[in-house]
Amino acid sequence: MRFTTQSIIFGLAVLCLPIIGFGQKKKAKNPNSFFDLEYAKVDGISLKLDLLMPAKKTDRKPELVVFFHGGSWRGGSKKTCHLGWLTHHGYAVASVDYRLSGQAKFPALVHDCKGAIRWLRANAEKYGINAKRICASGASAGGLLSTLVGTSGGIKALEGTVGGNLDQSSRVQSALGMFCPTDLYYNATAEKERCDQPNCPLYQLLGGKPSERLDLAKLASATAHVTKDDPPVIVLYGTEDKSLVKPLHGERLKARYDEAGLDATYQLIEGAGHGGPQYRDKERSKLILDMLEKTLRAPK
Repeated sequence: MRFTTQSIIFGLAVLCLPIIGFGQKKKAKNPNSFFDLEYAKVDGISLKLDLLMPAKKTDRKPELVVFFHGGSWRGGSKKTCHLGWLTHHGYAVASVDYRLSGQAKFPALVHDCKGAIRWLRANAEKYGINAKRICASGASAGGLLSTLVGTSGGIKALEGTVGGNLDQSSRVQSALGMFCPTDLYYNATAEKERCDQPNCPLYQLLGGKPSERLDLAKLASATAHVTKDDPPVIVLYGTEDKSLVKPLHGERLKARYDEAGLDATYQLIEGAGHGGPQYRDKERSKLILDMLEKTLRAPK
């Protein structure tokens, strides 16, 4: 099959776009939730998050899941939160906006994600959440961020100082990535011709040809930072995903975790695309809830 430049660019644009029917259905805002909370301001850009709370209040402070949206690192917003359903199971979900590649290049958006985590821990008492243990989660481009946050604890170049609260930890206790890249070094080398195009999301993320910025592509890869102190991770992909995110990204992260003797679950979901209800079906819901129970709620 012959691909034109236009068809390749169109395919790249599909990467990480919000999925129709997979984001949260529009409902009346939960009166217990908090919206447009500013966690930092960088170069005049206000960085905000929504904190979705369980509708039913209890004496127990809800444990926290942080969600990073997709959009090829150049689009999307916190309004597309794929894990709002977790509030029905007693969890709080923070849906986070971060600087996009048109505003700042990597590693700025990872600095933002870690800044949001530190801010949430610093303000946990104010908002009535339990942020001692956190799960980082994300879909598509946001899944790269969640898995990278999960594996890069203590990597100075990826910490940053966004939002302050440097007395708080940015480490997380579990991670979830859905239909997401995890190894950008692979793309920069194995898919050089495609990725070196100016319209490629990876080119825009790194600020130039990935093949000429391999150190940066490696720094941006969750697979490059796996060490024995990393948290459990789940990565999910679909057999019918027509985007440019290949399941081999999940396989590569799973392999690194296996080499380190760590807990990683990789699943290829039959019939699922780049998003869709299969990612929250009965089997996947149980898988995710079981991990959250073990990593956020179970006694240490």
